Amino acid sequence: MSFLAIDIGNTRLKWALYASPQPGATLLAHGARFLETIDELAEQDWKNLPPPASMLGCVVAGEAVRRRVEEQLEMWDLTPRWVVPQASEAGVINGYDHPMRLGADRWVALIGARGHVLSRGPARPALVVMVGTAVTVDALDCDGTFLGGLILPGHGIMLRSLESGTAGLRVPTGEVTPFPSNTSDALTSGGTYAITGAIERMGRHLRERCGEAPVALMTGGAGWKVAPWLDMQHELIESLIFDGLLHIQSQRWPA
Repeated sequence: MSFLAIDIGNTRLKWALYASPQPGATLLAHGARFLETIDELAEQDWKNLPPPASMLGCVVAGEAVRRRVEEQLEMWDLTPRWVVPQASEAGVINGYDHPMRLGADRWVALIGARGHVLSRGPARPALVVMVGTAVTVDALDCDGTFLGGLILPGHGIMLRSLESGTAGLRVPTGEVTPFPSNTSDALTSGGTYAITGAIERMGRHLRERCGEAPVALMTGGAGWKVAPWLDMQHELIESLIFDGLLHIQSQRWPA
């Protein structure tokens, strides 16, 4: 009863094959591809995999990319299923003004984060951070209610925006320093501190709202760039979206 989880972001597709559709299931195989090369999945990455019994994915890259992935999935006798945010699911209540307009990746990450918090003991608020092409910082209270969150550009978008809109700022990537003394370091430090500042501000809002410090969980392909400069306790969990997909699958379609 193996289970295939797929996360299609704005830049890359990530996939993971699990032994069963249950939280904590054994990971059998995993991989990632840039969206430009996803048409090679069936002939390369997935060619020698055992056929999964079920799959669930989340996609933010649009319908055209989703259809390309579904064409690759035709190698198996499998019904593609994709997450659409709900008013509530897997112990999480969606507080967005229009619940179905919340990004599928944010919704799945919130569910994964809730599962991590409850697996460790009493319920606590959680700050759920995804750092990729864009950055999202979402607040989850003790009862599992999504209160709201922030969206801001990731490092790459910030730098490209400055390069295209300002003369003389097309420079190599720099280092993060307390007092940048060259343009490269100033750009890299500015972007990093903008992201960490937003995370820390939302953390303060959530602590004030709930009366206790939240558990801060970070994921995303660029999370490792931000994590060392974040001035609050946090944990980097690369599998957070896959964990959320496992929780959803186990409740929607129990094995």
